[in-house]
Amino acid sequence: MKKLVGFLLLLVMIALVGCSKEPTSEERFSDYVALWNQQKFAKMYDYLSSDAKKQISKEQFTSRYQKIYNDLQIKDLKIGFKKPKKEQDHYTFTASMNSIAGTIKFSQQAKMQEEKQDDNKNWYIDWNTEFIFPKLKEGDTIGMSTTAPTRGEILDRNGTGLAVNGQVYEVGVVAGKLDAPVLAQLASLLKMTPEQITKAVGASWVQTGQFVPLARVSMNDQERIKQLVALEPVQTRKVNARVYPYGQAAAQLVGYVGAITADELEKLKDKGYTSHDVIGKRGLEQVLDEQLRGTTGVKIVINKKAENAADVVLAEKPVVDGKDVKLTVDAELQKLVYGELNGESGTAAAMNPVTGETLALVSSPSFDPNQAVLGFSADEWKALQDNPGNPLATRFKLDYAPGSVMKPLTAAVGLEGGAIVPSEAVPVIGKQWQKDKSWGNYFVTRVHAGTDQVNLEKALVYSDNIYFAQAALKIGKDKFVDGLKKFGFEEDLGYPFPLEKSVTGTMGSEIALADSGYGQGQVEMSIVHLLAAYTPFVNGDGNVRKPILLADEQQGQVWKQGAVSAENAGVIAADLRKVVSDPGGTAHAAEMVGIPLAGKTGTAEIKQKQGVTGTENGWFIAYNTGSPHLLVAMMVENVQKRGGSQIPVKKVKNVFEKWK
Repeated sequence: MKKLVGFLLLLVMIALVGCSKEPTSEERFSDYVALWNQQKFAKMYDYLSSDAKKQISKEQFTSRYQKIYNDLQIKDLKIGFKKPKKEQDHYTFTASMNSIAGTIKFSQQAKMQEEKQDDNKNWYIDWNTEFIFPKLKEGDTIGMSTTAPTRGEILDRNGTGLAVNGQVYEVGVVAGKLDAPVLAQLASLLKMTPEQITKAVGASWVQTGQFVPLARVSMNDQERIKQLVALEPVQTRKVNARVYPYGQAAAQLVGYVGAITADELEKLKDKGYTSHDVIGKRGLEQVLDEQLRGTTGVKIVINKKAENAADVVLAEKPVVDGKDVKLTVDAELQKLVYGELNGESGTAAAMNPVTGETLALVSSPSFDPNQAVLGFSADEWKALQDNPGNPLATRFKLDYAPGSVMKPLTAAVGLEGGAIVPSEAVPVIGKQWQKDKSWGNYFVTRVHAGTDQVNLEKALVYSDNIYFAQAALKIGKDKFVDGLKKFGFEEDLGYPFPLEKSVTGTMGSEIALADSGYGQGQVEMSIVHLLAAYTPFVNGDGNVRKPILLADEQQGQVWKQGAVSAENAGVIAADLRKVVSDPGGTAHAAEMVGIPLAGKTGTAEIKQKQGVTGTENGWFIAYNTGSPHLLVAMMVENVQKRGGSQIPVKKVKNVFEKWK
């Protein structure tokens, strides 16, 4: 028994000796490297030798690593070392990492020393600052400089600038020379408060006699500049800035740029953006920002403390200027169409229906993108936000109930399926109609009451709601939806500017289906899709052209093959001409000598529920049958009791008259 107890005690002693075995230097360094790869800097500090810890505190060690890695956007960190065949007191390690300025690679030797810390004997690393980066000595600092790229410009089809790199006046004052009477005048001219100016001039970095920039003013604002420089302490200088020559006419399309915010930087830092960058805030400036901005040049250097010691470049990424973007838009047509809207709330677009090129894309009312770059005052920004016309909205990207401009599409679906026969007259009597008593108090109403039977031509010319409501019911929900999908409903257009998808809605009842037949119900379209949907009629081949916006996109692409047969497309096109030429046609006001327009009017009622009166949007889409290279669509909001669709009819007519 005594022998057994003795044997067990021996086993326990052996086990204890085994458990208390000290780690090797290689194991300790391997653990340190693992922590480094995980960027667990606080735990790394515990592996430092006593001499190293005398040089830097744990807080300093941790914060320095964190700040350097964050500022330089270090990622893909890989620290490794080749394990030797036998234990030794030094190891060569390699470091590789990606930074904002590119890849940084180096190798360094780490010396290990065995010592006692906290009553424990172990191996510790004789750390120094060159572990962070080679040649980084005590007192040296790490600096980063950036070179901003020249931003690419946005040009129209003729090379005319829509967003260009120009100059503005930077207005400021000489510190120490600003008195109270001048302060009040200056604040008024710069649309700032006296408190804002006083705060800027009193900033900690400002010294007496120093120029303090306060605001930027357009080069075109000569009268204000004249008044500003007349004030004693005011000075101006020209600085580079983004300029928008077509101002409000193209504001929503082109957008504007501004300084990157902290939130934006957090989202975009992995794409090479820095706190000094200017980025697109709206429109194509935002959508195409990565292409336009180019790549900022970045250099990371070790700034040497020692005199006559040359700085050390750790990584350098050369600056790459942004690329110009050329659009299919014609800037002068854009300006003309915007001018015709004349402040009305609405949207308009123009297309070459043969090539699919977008020629104009307008939203109204608008705002001045030049002022957005210079900076809105608090009052100006509030006025924009409170404006009932909502000038900050980009209407051409939104979906709207199309009203009667939808009827040619219903006609196309009906003709293809045989539910509509062009010559067949439908007995539509009176001004109101309902399928049966199950509809309760709901009736479909048409503008022109009559007792004559109505065929397809008359239904389009006089825009008969009842005819197309009946047609939709005869087609049936499933076939109607399938027919609209052939025109691109429920699909992304693949357009560079993000647009809402046109939708058919649920058509969950007979009433909803009937209403959809004449563009009410839940059917909604963007104005760009509306233009595309009319190209089968304009071109006569039944194919839907893909709308394009960028000049380098292929022209004449067929987006939807055979949405309607060429024969049926021709039938509808002939009727669209009569909508304008017929004295009783809803768009007869657009009839002109020498410009034979074809088109369709529409009035879409916007209401919360059936049986109540809502607001109305007026539509008109038209093209010149003699020269079908321009298709124009316009929607004007709140046309009720003001002339309905005749408002856009007259405006679109003016576009064709003026655009030669």
